[in-house]
Amino acid sequence: YFSPNVVDELSGNDEPLTRVRTQDVAVLFADIVGFTAYADGRVPKEVIDTLRQFHERLEREVFQHGRTLDKYLGDGLMATFGTPFAGDSDALNALRCARGMITSIAELNRKRSDRNEPPIQVSVGLHYGQVVLGDIGLNRLEFAVIGTTVNAASRLEALTREFGCAIVVSDALVRQARTETGHSSGDFALLVEQPAQSI
Repeated sequence: YFSPNVVDELSGNDEPLTRVRTQDVAVLFADIVGFTAYADGRVPKEVIDTLRQFHERLEREVFQHGRTLDKYLGDGLMATFGTPFAGDSDALNALRCARGMITSIAELNRKRSDRNEPPIQVSVGLHYGQVVLGDIGLNRLEFAVIGTTVNAASRLEALTREFGCAIVVSDALVRQARTETGHSSGDFALLVEQPAQSI
């Protein structure tokens, strides 16, 4: 699922989708914390409606920050910044997208509270580095982004439970974002450096 600006670029040249290559990108994983417990015992429509609210808001943030919704993962999603085209501010856009997601879910939770519905807690992991990307399909187009950078971003998302926070960002992504066009001190203001982690 590509944002409108990426679709415009691809409409004139779809070669970036089919060509297999390595490239530096920012990878974002987002998830609903405790969703299995939330879904247990609830009627299917309520569960699906909650997922739709969650996905709609997070998808909107990905597209507002100009990049690619790689896939839905049940009660989560994976997005990439720098695919299929590298940009000038991929790491920075990923960081801003993560913050936008937290803000958007907070707005949703205020509406859910008015309807006496339980809040949604979202967790986000971000990493920046080299991936393999391109068409891995045999009989149909299957654009994929794979590699250790993807795995690390997923594990960083899981670390939010250990740290008791909403977003965990790798040092690699922060370093890259600080070099990119348009960054400001506010982009990093709420980040707290932690000791090195084995993931």
